[in-house]
Amino acid sequence: MRLPWPRTLFARLMLIWLVGMALVLAVAMALIRGERDRFGRDVLYEGVAREIGATVDVLDRLPAHAREEWIDALGRRRLRFSLREPPPEARPLPQAAPLVQALERTLPEREVIVVGYTHGRGDFNHHLQPLLSLRLTDGTPLTVRLPGPMLAAPHPPPPGRFFAALFALVGGVTLLTWLAVRIATRPLSRLAAAADALGEDPNRAPMDARGPAEVARAARAFNRMQGRIQQHVGERTRILAAISHDLQTPITRLRLRAEMIDDETLRAKIQADLDAMQALAREGLDYAKSLDASAPAQPIDLDGLAEALVADAQDMGWQVTLAGRTGAPCHGQIVALRRALWNLIENGVKFGERVELTLEEARSEFRIRIRDHGPGLPEAERERVFEPFYRTEASRNRETGGTGLGLAIARNLLHAQGGDVVLANHPDGGLEAQVTLPRAPR
Repeated sequence: MRLPWPRTLFARLMLIWLVGMALVLAVAMALIRGERDRFGRDVLYEGVAREIGATVDVLDRLPAHAREEWIDALGRRRLRFSLREPPPEARPLPQAAPLVQALERTLPEREVIVVGYTHGRGDFNHHLQPLLSLRLTDGTPLTVRLPGPMLAAPHPPPPGRFFAALFALVGGVTLLTWLAVRIATRPLSRLAAAADALGEDPNRAPMDARGPAEVARAARAFNRMQGRIQQHVGERTRILAAISHDLQTPITRLRLRAEMIDDETLRAKIQADLDAMQALAREGLDYAKSLDASAPAQPIDLDGLAEALVADAQDMGWQVTLAGRTGAPCHGQIVALRRALWNLIENGVKFGERVELTLEEARSEFRIRIRDHGPGLPEAERERVFEPFYRTEASRNRETGGTGLGLAIARNLLHAQGGDVVLANHPDGGLEAQVTLPRAPR
């Protein structure tokens, strides 16, 4: 039968602390009790030894004929003295070593022996009667009968038990602290990781809502927030796609009407404006499509894809070269990856004329470096150029700077398959775009 586990994080921490501290204190108290018993036995043995020593001193000072008269009066309830040898069946008691040591400290000049014999039937371990045997100064034997329970206790524990108790307390508290902090912080770590993943991919799978009530409530709230973000992004994408698509029709009508204008100069200007509008609408539609990550993923031959892109670029008269190989397929969306790499190549040719593609294979990812030989970019501009419709000051002209959506589309397409792209100025000049793609499926 499985015991019920508290639902709330507060109750779990309280249960761990209460049960854990109870166990730790129980162990510590057991060790302390053992130390106390050892100390009590030491005090008992010292008291008995002093009492026997005082009696021996009195008997030594009494005349031999008077000792029998006083021997019973000198005895106590727990000690009985007699001026005779122990019974012949008595045997030495090795477990009486602590008492013997106490007697040796009290009566250092006398030899003290602890023996025992049994009463009635039974073996030596039943009804044990301990006796203490020594001699007075004139050689008279003296036997002291000791209480049986006095020697029944086991050998006392060493003083190191105290340090063991201290170590148990410190170690137990440390372990409980670690366990409590781990339980308290693991859900927060999961929530932080989910938030980071959401920033990279709004279409990621919902967060696992299992766990304590507080964590489950936070996970459900996070998943609702993610759903609203996906809904907002989807609605924005649909609006952008609809506007970009619907603009094609009026642009086409305006183009037909422009053909009816007799003034060639005016007609050429209107046609140029319509071309720019149509290009902007087409780019807007492509950007909206780049936000859709629903296309199926498949193995991609990066070497073959890079060779095809370079061949297409060279057919267009661009100076594009390829170096390096990966030797392993990449898992992703072939159309999206091709469009992203083509946009980066086109951007490099536009601003740097010559472009060099380099393929690299790392332990956990693939890298594609696309370097141009242009002027590069200031550090403050390297992230802003990925914003939609943002163009650098040097490219305000649409004929040279485009619509400002090429890099934004490339990054969206790469993010949709677990990759990314960053820009950096090359040490030998020009701008380098580094594309990273995961080896394993996302």
